[in-house]
Amino acid sequence: MAIEFRELGPEYWDLFYSRLERAFSSPPDSVEERAQWRRVAEFDRITAGWDEGSLVATSGAFSFRMTVPGGSPLPVAGVTMVSVQSTHRRRGVLTAMMRRQLDDIRRRGESVAVLTASEPAIYGRFGYGVASRQLRGAVDTTRVRFAAPEGVDELRMRLVDAAGAVEACEAVYAGLVPRRPGMLARQPGWETQPLLPPTTPAASGGLLCVLAESGGELRGYARYWITPHWSAAGPESVVQVRDVEALDPVAYAALWRYLASIDLTAEVAFGNRPVDDPLLHLVSDVRRCGLNPRDGFHLRLVDVGAALQARSYTTPLDVVLDIDDPFCPWNTGRWRLSADGGSSGGADGSGTDGGGAVCERTTDPADLALGVRELGAAYLGDTSLHSLAGAALVRELRPGALAATARAFHSDQAPWLPHGF
Repeated sequence: MAIEFRELGPEYWDLFYSRLERAFSSPPDSVEERAQWRRVAEFDRITAGWDEGSLVATSGAFSFRMTVPGGSPLPVAGVTMVSVQSTHRRRGVLTAMMRRQLDDIRRRGESVAVLTASEPAIYGRFGYGVASRQLRGAVDTTRVRFAAPEGVDELRMRLVDAAGAVEACEAVYAGLVPRRPGMLARQPGWETQPLLPPTTPAASGGLLCVLAESGGELRGYARYWITPHWSAAGPESVVQVRDVEALDPVAYAALWRYLASIDLTAEVAFGNRPVDDPLLHLVSDVRRCGLNPRDGFHLRLVDVGAALQARSYTTPLDVVLDIDDPFCPWNTGRWRLSADGGSSGGADGSGTDGGGAVCERTTDPADLALGVRELGAAYLGDTSLHSLAGAALVRELRPGALAATARAFHSDQAPWLPHGF
């Protein structure tokens, strides 16, 4: 099949977007949502596949900066908008697009690619591993109490216009980005992404924003909407949380307590929180929170050496990794990873002066053998190398190497992607 892949021209945006919606069998997005994606689109990173004048395949990427263990911001490619029309499936179209895209990411000098998958089974064959998880939940606020740490009642809670407060909220978000692996620094245009209208058709009152303030200083915020519902027993409306962020534990607790105490509501629902969210310790009964963990983002090491060198490690490490990467063979082979523990490599993969991690080619005997998919899963510290070894996906070739490497890869906070792309 002679599919022609080429960079998307802006004049084809509406056609591109409609083909994407059709491939995902989804109803048309709102005018506001389509305009938002158009605003952040990087046309030099969007590919369209054409078959005799028909647009039959799509893929794209965003230029992000993602926090890695140690707090460094790493340039990454955010893979997005991948689709193949049903008429052209199982003909190698997706494989050809992935080949083209990963080659381009490598040329751009980005050592890591990330994506969120509509079908998790698809991307493993291209070297992506599940590198983070997220929690969905629905707290029964008629039966669950929220803890109130000392100082909660001293905070001022203030409802504001969400659009008018976006600059102040973004400052809070920016302060949190270095604290947790997987978080993305907002690029220009992305600050309006959280302001899109509620997706629930029955939303009442539109998107709301509450600020938690202390001494006139913003300490946190929550954006949410209400889905009204009344039963024979009375009001049972649902608070639908879009995001909750705070700079300190007291403000975080205050925001959740506020959300759980809104009049005429019986539930607080959320679609994306970290698996180690402090919320789990603020509620009186975790069983009544309807928690449902699922995969978050999938990660691929495009340049093994640069990526492993860019993050920090919790303990000193000297290990030789035998990496198998059939789709990006330049990564295949043995790599010596050395780290002094507790220091961070540079965001460009060069390491920091006076220490940090070094990852280089070697001919020395290997200590661990694993695929690039498994290495991607473990990269941010969410998936344990011990767990992967238990599934026969990592092989220990030198006694003690598995335990030492697993400890070094650990992250104090679970990686988390706060919003999709």
